[in-house]
Amino acid sequence: MIITMTINGGQRTVEVNTPTSLLNVLRDRLELEGSKQACEQGECGSCSVVLDGELVCSCLVMATDCDGSTLTTVEGLGDEDTLHPVQQALVQAGGVQCGFCTPGFVVAAAALFDEHPHPESDVIKEELAGNICRCTGYGAILRALEELAARP
Repeated sequence: MIITMTINGGQRTVEVNTPTSLLNVLRDRLELEGSKQACEQGECGSCSVVLDGELVCSCLVMATDCDGSTLTTVEGLGDEDTLHPVQQALVQAGGVQCGFCTPGFVVAAAALFDEHPHPESDVIKEELAGNICRCTGYGAILRALEELAARP
């Protein structure tokens, strides 16, 4: 089956002949490796993307179900010259250690801030509860996002 998606503002077409997850297509076929493959059960958030306006774990979505969809991955949020405000906040606060979970946190936080530019701390915690980090203990991540939320 040929599927076409709008990914990070550009149209991408890929042939999918076997049942496979969106995550595998992104990483293996489209070379968008920012979304990480970890639990493959939707428990860790490392593969988070925004699919048709909703935050999803791409490991749980079948690629063939995405034909005609619009997707944003971490690669679509910023670049080396212009970081997304969430990325910049995490860097400034030391909220990125090994970096494995960072793309999922960035995508989830960007989705949150797009909908609620100044979320309260409890909302940030709730919205990011599906993301697991093994390095930072969440303190630096939370501080970074609270500081971003407090900006005018």
